[in-house]
Amino acid sequence: MDGRLKRFKSYYAVTMAVIFWGSSFVATKIVLRELNPTTIIPIRFGMGLLILTVANRRGNFRPIDLKAMPMLALLGFLGITLHAWLQATGLKTVAATVTAWVIATIPVFVALLGWAFLGERLSLLRLGGIVLAASGAVTVVSGGDLRALLAGRVGTVGDILIGISALNWALFTVLSKRVLRSDAHRPTGGGTGQGHAIQMMLYVMAFGWIFSLPGMILDKGWLALQTLSSQGWWALVFLGIACSGLAYLFWYEALDRIAATQAGVFLYFEPLVTAVVAWPTLGEAITGVIALGGAAILLGVWLVNQR
Repeated sequence: MDGRLKRFKSYYAVTMAVIFWGSSFVATKIVLRELNPTTIIPIRFGMGLLILTVANRRGNFRPIDLKAMPMLALLGFLGITLHAWLQATGLKTVAATVTAWVIATIPVFVALLGWAFLGERLSLLRLGGIVLAASGAVTVVSGGDLRALLAGRVGTVGDILIGISALNWALFTVLSKRVLRSDAHRPTGGGTGQGHAIQMMLYVMAFGWIFSLPGMILDKGWLALQTLSSQGWWALVFLGIACSGLAYLFWYEALDRIAATQAGVFLYFEPLVTAVVAWPTLGEAITGVIALGGAAILLGVWLVNQR
C-alpha cells in the first residue's frame, strides 16, 4: 500500500473513532430521556459485542487461556459495566459538554496511577500539567464561579460520578496495559499485535455485557423499549453500533498502522466534537469559561504526555 494512502486511511479511521466517541455523550443524554442506565448499557454493548464478534470471526480467532479469564472479567466489570453506569448516571444531571471535558482528564489519572503503582517518574513538567488540567476541570465544572467554589456550592452527584468514571477508566487502562504485556493472556497458539488487543477487547466486552444483564432484568427494562421514540432508537443504535462497535474497530485499525502517540493526539479533539454536536442537538452553549477551562485541560494533558 502506498505510504500516503496508508496514512490517509489511518487518520480517517482514528478520526471516525474520535467523532463517534465524542458524540456518544450527546446520544446518551438523548436516550436517558426515556430509558434508565440499566437498560441502555446491556443493549448498547450487546450491539457492540455483535460487531466485534463478526470482526473477530473474519480474522484468526483463537481462544485465550482459561487462567486469564478472572482478569478479563475484572476488566469487563471496570471498563464496561461500571464505567458505562457511572457515565450514564452522571449524565442525568451533568451537561454532555462538561462531561466530555472532565473525561479528557483521564491521562492525568493514568499518570498518577502509573506513578503510584508502576513506579513511573513524574517530572516537574508533568506535575505542572496535572495541576493545570485539574484547574481546567474545576473551572469547567464550576462554570468559573469562584465564590460558589470556595463556599462549597459547586458540584452535583453527577459531577462526582463523572469524576469517578475518569479515575475508573484510568485504572482500567493501567490494568489493560499489564494484561497486554503478559504472555499468559495471549491467545493459545500465538497471537500478537492489534489482533490480540481487539480479541482481548471482545472478551472484556462480553464479560461487561453479561454483568450488565441482571440490572436490566431486575428493572424490567425491556418494557420501556416498547414505547421508545424513533429519536431514542436512533440514539441507542448509534451508541451500540458506532460507539461500542465500529469505534473500537477503527481505533485498532489505526493503531495497526501508526504509532500510539500519533493516534493519541486525536483524542484531544474528542471534547471539541462533543461541544460541536451538543450545541445544536441539546442546546448546550459553548461559553467562554468552558472554552478557557477546556483549553487548560488540553494543555495540561499535553504536558502530562511529554517525556
